[in-house]
Amino acid sequence: MASLRKPVIVRKFSREWIAGYAGAGFDRNAPTLELLDTGGRVISMTWEAVKWVCFVRELSIGDPNQPERLLQKRFAVRPRTPGLWLRMILIDGEELEGVAANDRSLVEGHGLMLIPPDTRSNTQRIFVPRQAIQTLEVLALIGVARRRHTDAGRTAEQSELFPAESAGES
Repeated sequence: MASLRKPVIVRKFSREWIAGYAGAGFDRNAPTLELLDTGGRVISMTWEAVKWVCFVRELSIGDPNQPERLLQKRFAVRPRTPGLWLRMILIDGEELEGVAANDRSLVEGHGLMLIPPDTRSNTQRIFVPRQAIQTLEVLALIGVARRRHTDAGRTAEQSELFPAESAGES
């Protein structure tokens, strides 16, 4: 059973960060971000102060400067996950790439949910508020691999190996 709260690390533009838990139904349409911090307090902050929200596997902070362990921010090769491959420059000049779903969530809500370049790291998903994005570039549309359809409905004419005329001549 999935937990009701997901572990997140919220990075602010002031370079400080907050570790805590977001609701399972993370509401990107809410006017503010509500977070339950590790001390049990509910913190509410506006989207203008948030650089990104990293949904992480665990909250154990090894490096106080990089708690989300988001070391790879660009794809080394073309991603395989279906969706839109995006590159964005944030208002502080930092560059970030990710794959977003090709649906209405691109134009609705207060931000974009991305799959980061390295899904094996601590960060599984990144939510970037729209106010944090300076420029956004679509690099590619990555589709679902198509299965090759066999023409099962159409049968090809098969030549006979032993024609009926030559069978009676022996």
